[in-house]
Amino acid sequence: MLQFDIPSILKRKAPNAKVPGFLIRYLEHITHVRQMNAFLRKYPDKKDYEFIDLVLSEELGCTASISGTENIPTDSRPIIFVSNHPLGGLDGMIIAQMIHKSRHEQRSLKVVVNELLMNMEPLADLWAPVNKNSSLSRQQAEQQKQMWEAETDVLTFPAGACSRLQYISNHWVIQDLKWNKNFVQRAREYQRDVVPIYFEGRNSRFFYTLALLRKWLGIKLNIEMLYLVDEMYGAHGKHFNVRVLPPVPYTTFDNSRTPSEWAEYVKNIIYGISNHPSR
Repeated sequence: MLQFDIPSILKRKAPNAKVPGFLIRYLEHITHVRQMNAFLRKYPDKKDYEFIDLVLSEELGCTASISGTENIPTDSRPIIFVSNHPLGGLDGMIIAQMIHKSRHEQRSLKVVVNELLMNMEPLADLWAPVNKNSSLSRQQAEQQKQMWEAETDVLTFPAGACSRLQYISNHWVIQDLKWNKNFVQRAREYQRDVVPIYFEGRNSRFFYTLALLRKWLGIKLNIEMLYLVDEMYGAHGKHFNVRVLPPVPYTTFDNSRTPSEWAEYVKNIIYGISNHPSR
């Protein structure tokens, strides 16, 4: 039976590191290992969208309102869905569930996630790994290639990390960091339209304060990421609003801007800063 085991995960990620017992116990506390393992024991055979439904309804008691679903294409062409990333995991499950309900008869779905989330085995068939800190293995790189060549929808979070508190235009705002250009390049290469999604949500004040403090101290290690499971459990009982915006045709991404500039352009559409090309 699958069970989360912090020492085993640490050994796989850093085989030569010696982690003190008190630190392992603290990591087990903030990652809610006991709660997650109890849930897995209760539903050992659940996976994919059935697993997501149970996590949202029973384990977390979260709900969501979706607007703009008429903007999700109903034909069979594969789509790239892109979204802001305010929560760091829960938002991905909610959006994936939404896409599945709208598109499951036409397309399967792959969600591009941080490599660490591959430890969530019941959802492993939905995930496609990306590693921001090092290169992917040959097998993972081949999986990525097959994903883009297959007739499957792709959901990606171009920021590659959840939103942070930032000082922009004389205001403190919670917003994604710079978006990666990869989805623009793939849209051009595989002639896929892009559907932008805005997810309304935020993590705790502690999370954003820790991120700012880490940055101020010059610490490169993303310490706050360790608290994302705790943030997910802290969202118990919350309701979220999700808005699907009109598709951006892949032909929009011409040579008048660089792929990075086009990525920022789509990001600004989501945050209501730029005008959508179809408006």
